[in-house]
Amino acid sequence: MLAVPAQPLTAKGLATPYQLVATDPANGPCNEANAAQSAFVQAAIIDPATGKIAVYDPLVVDQGTQPAMPPVVPTLPNGGIVGIWFGSNGNTLTLQDTNNSLQDGNCVKGVAGSIFGQFSYCNAPAFFQAANQAIQAGKLVPPPLGTARDGLTCPTVRDFAVVDQDQSDNVTTAYLMNNNGQTAQMTAANAAAMQNALTQVNGSDNRLLSIALDGAIGCKPWMAPDLADPGQLTTALPLDELQAAAHQAIPVALVPGGDPMALVNGHINVHKVDMYRLGVDQPMAQQGQTTMTSNTRQYCQNLLAIAPQRILLDAPLTRVRPSPVPAAANNLFTFLAQRFVFTYEGNGLNCIKLLKQPDPIKVKTDGNGVAVDATIKGTKVSSTPVDCSVNGTVLMGCNGTATVNGQMCAFLFEGNVNQVTITCPAAGK
Repeated sequence: MLAVPAQPLTAKGLATPYQLVATDPANGPCNEANAAQSAFVQAAIIDPATGKIAVYDPLVVDQGTQPAMPPVVPTLPNGGIVGIWFGSNGNTLTLQDTNNSLQDGNCVKGVAGSIFGQFSYCNAPAFFQAANQAIQAGKLVPPPLGTARDGLTCPTVRDFAVVDQDQSDNVTTAYLMNNNGQTAQMTAANAAAMQNALTQVNGSDNRLLSIALDGAIGCKPWMAPDLADPGQLTTALPLDELQAAAHQAIPVALVPGGDPMALVNGHINVHKVDMYRLGVDQPMAQQGQTTMTSNTRQYCQNLLAIAPQRILLDAPLTRVRPSPVPAAANNLFTFLAQRFVFTYEGNGLNCIKLLKQPDPIKVKTDGNGVAVDATIKGTKVSSTPVDCSVNGTVLMGCNGTATVNGQMCAFLFEGNVNQVTITCPAAGK
């Protein structure tokens, strides 16, 4: 449980640490240092007058403790509109009121008697309304997606190549952690002051895209100024959602009726789906339960048609990148593969039952249950990549640059045709 400080939409409220509280004290305290219990907060502020967005990541501390370094008090624009989003590495996270903070912050943690799970938000609809008005007025322009190293358009958080059973459910926030388990905001000043500090991150869909996948396939996330770290840019959930809304081509992945975080007692609930979508700037469902069941089936169909093919295409690029969750998979490729399997099969959306189509991805795990290999549509992709050696320079996964005949040449392994493309500058250039 996360105690929301008083007046959460103000500069003072943003700079007041949120407190991680045990839901049942009899089971012991919760610890932000425990990666399986960590909670994360992310805020974005838009100035309606200019359309400019800035990001600020409030800090989370254990109940009754002090931060390792005091949070930076942000300077907010006059009339600025604040939105706040929450994520957790635990299975569930609910919000606790402090001096009417949940009402003052327009906070939503689910519907009556049923929380979303890992996700919550405060004042998000007002933030997105202001952002969309700024976009319509030409004051705010979401950047184009660009082209990935695989030749396809860079993905968004609404791309079926990226989404899973519960899309858009976490944030890109990271905290610094000292040896005493105290946290601090991720800033250059704090990193310099806290030598050998550990980094605690939210294992989120948004971070998977903005940090891990974009970095692997040569894409760039939309970033905005970090109010806690002057001169630095940072990623954020609302930036991902606004960019996806502006540029994601059909088919567009929206929170489906079968999303586990949108269910009530295991059943589809259109109102809860809509409340979830409001928090991530998606159009309302406004459909009956039967239609929402069909909506989930269509979600599965698009997932089946798009995700395995691109995961396979990008395997040469992703299998040389570290896993976002080492306990689940040994690299980024196997992480994406096992994530698809979990979503497609019975523990996720149960697409096998809805589509009556087998899972096209088979994952091999080691003795600890860590995904180490995968077969996609009958093509085996080993977690151990093939590297290239060029005049003594080793290129991991046959990607990178090396000198050939005195020229710096670029090497790109194209998994779809299993060949290496070498690009060297023209003579005399």
